[in-house]
Amino acid sequence: MSAPALPRLQPAAGARWVPAGMWLVLLVLGVGLLAPLLALFHQAVAPGTDLPGQVSGWAAFSSYLASPALLESVANSVGVSLLVTLIVLPLAFAFAYGLTRSAMPCKGLLRGISLLPLLAPSLLSAISLIYWFGNQGLARELWQALGFEGIYGASGIVLAECFAVFPHVLMILVTALTTADARLYEAADALGTSAWRKFFTITLPGARYGLISAAMVCFTLVITDFGIPKVVGGNFNVLATDVFKLVIGQQDFQRGAVVALLLLAPAVLTFAVDHLVQRKQNALLTARAVALRPQPAPAFDQLMLAYCALICSLMLAMFGMAVFASFATLWPYNLAPSLNHYLVGLVDAELDVALLNSLKLAAGTAVLGPALVLLGAYLLEKTQGLDWARPLIRLLAMLPMAVPGLVLGLGFIFFFNAPGNPLGFLYRTGALLVLCTVVHFYTTGHLTLLTALKAIDAEFEAVSASLKVPFYKTFWRVTLPLCLPALIDVSRYFFINAMTTISAVVFLYSPDTRLASVAILNLDEAGEVSAAAAMAVLIVATSSLVSLLYLGLGHWARRRTQAWRGEPR
Repeated sequence: MSAPALPRLQPAAGARWVPAGMWLVLLVLGVGLLAPLLALFHQAVAPGTDLPGQVSGWAAFSSYLASPALLESVANSVGVSLLVTLIVLPLAFAFAYGLTRSAMPCKGLLRGISLLPLLAPSLLSAISLIYWFGNQGLARELWQALGFEGIYGASGIVLAECFAVFPHVLMILVTALTTADARLYEAADALGTSAWRKFFTITLPGARYGLISAAMVCFTLVITDFGIPKVVGGNFNVLATDVFKLVIGQQDFQRGAVVALLLLAPAVLTFAVDHLVQRKQNALLTARAVALRPQPAPAFDQLMLAYCALICSLMLAMFGMAVFASFATLWPYNLAPSLNHYLVGLVDAELDVALLNSLKLAAGTAVLGPALVLLGAYLLEKTQGLDWARPLIRLLAMLPMAVPGLVLGLGFIFFFNAPGNPLGFLYRTGALLVLCTVVHFYTTGHLTLLTALKAIDAEFEAVSASLKVPFYKTFWRVTLPLCLPALIDVSRYFFINAMTTISAVVFLYSPDTRLASVAILNLDEAGEVSAAAAMAVLIVATSSLVSLLYLGLGHWARRRTQAWRGEPR
């Protein structure tokens, strides 16, 4: 007789805390995500009270959707997003192909350089473009020789967005090209198939879902980005800057909510398509698949090395210009290095407080975010009870990926600033910034830890329960050590994104809680572009230093907790 299947952790085994924990996760996601979205929708269709006989409610919603100005912004946003996607997708695919299918040297270095934009606010690429191709830029004549009048407008947005979204697309495509079955290529070689035919019949079909996912992510990141259009957009209106102008400039919250809902639509569509794509992608991988190891091919390897080096050179030129301009005494008349712009930003403008606020936000998010995510993922994967709430928590855990930061931040205004809301005391506080940031980046951390927990056999909890071992001992001695490397990665993810985010917090800060990323925007608006570059460089330096610390911590954690995997100590 076969033994019965071992159950997951039961309340009788010390898990009476399960309902309380699930209610806590449900409360945080409900208050930080569901309630703001409902408040945003209500604001978009709420009756207007400003003028007698004013069109209000659904009629106002419909009329504004049909306005020429909004339709122009929609066309501009969609056009720019499509163009950036068409440019970045083949460039990133070629880079990923070189990393995964060639035997070129320096792969680690090249990949590290290509991911540099992840450590900086998107504003940095826009500021660098001003110094390269702006009215007083070093290469202005080159830009004009290409047929562009100036960097401000659609051309500047497209170029800056290409640099900003490149690493996001690259990571997806590297994953897609890594999961290849070497047996298919061996069979093709045995049949004498040419390299081009193998590429079009094996490589592209195998990576098609990754290409679709990368294209959707790229499109969504561009159409919802706020920082780059704000700096180099000029008079070229897009939806993201329209929200900012309507809410901050005109105090027209209803129309701002309408535009925010429009921004939500492509993100939700992208999320749905990506979810479908991921489900189909899983069916491509089998237990018998053999990992593909690229074989040396000198000519091809040198070609890939030259191409990847060119892309990395452009990345370094972008970052190098921001660093150089931040130290230039007076651009472009006196390029002697000085610390004047750092003094202007940190001392005269008292932006050292903004940098400190960003560090506090990042630290709080890096601690509370992983804790909440681990609690939610552990409850869903390793416990039972409160069955009606589990599908709702799963939905709320995945929903933040489909909500742009600008939309979430605007929803926070409408909910937490609503009259009579008992949580109104949180409005314009650091705690609210932490809550918004944790919710905004919740989904990626949730998926990461859920994957780590799924890799741990459920028999650990079941055997512990049968032996009357308290659940917290099993969690502390087994679950947490096995998940520690993934937990550290999630904490680093929260920290870096909290340091660089703009759109999610641009509506929520106060003079006492102003952040470094928002300070860059304010300095640029005040004409202090060099000081803005200096602040961006400080954010990059801080993010890089903390990333190195996290890498060291992760290495220590793997040595202490993953020795059973056979990793070298």
